Amino acid sequence: MDESRDVFFMSEALSLAKEAYALGEVPVGALVVREGEIIGRGHNKREALGSATAHAEIIAIEEACKALGAWRLDGCTLYVSMEPCPMCAGAIVNSRIRRVVFGCKDAVAGCLGSVLNLNAYPFNHSFELTGGVLGAEAKELLGEFFKEKRKGK
Repeated sequence: MDESRDVFFMSEALSLAKEAYALGEVPVGALVVREGEIIGRGHNKREALGSATAHAEIIAIEEACKALGAWRLDGCTLYVSMEPCPMCAGAIVNSRIRRVVFGCKDAVAGCLGSVLNLNAYPFNHSFELTGGVLGAEAKELLGEFFKEKRKGK
């Protein structure tokens, strides 16, 4: 794996997370990359859309599927600033993404190693996994957001 490529794309995912933050959403950003090109982008929009499923990963995966005109995302890499939850980990399996790169862990709902590892179960698809890319930056952004929320801002 090209570490500088991972850092570049994770920086883009963090930019999307900052967009979510500015809108009052939990700051998580995601993008789907195929052959070095971004084909799907998303950040959390649960509050804006009033939807439990409007997670960054789901939005990025849906946009990538539209870009390719197919539900299978073979050969694609998902970059996401925080470890995916159970719903998003399931969407990753079902969309056949080849590789996932995430920033910080999620001790509360992370399903790629923190609470459980959905990728370790014998589903019909598994993927390569790299965690911790720009993890400190992602964790700091989330920490800032929740600190502000606790203060009532």
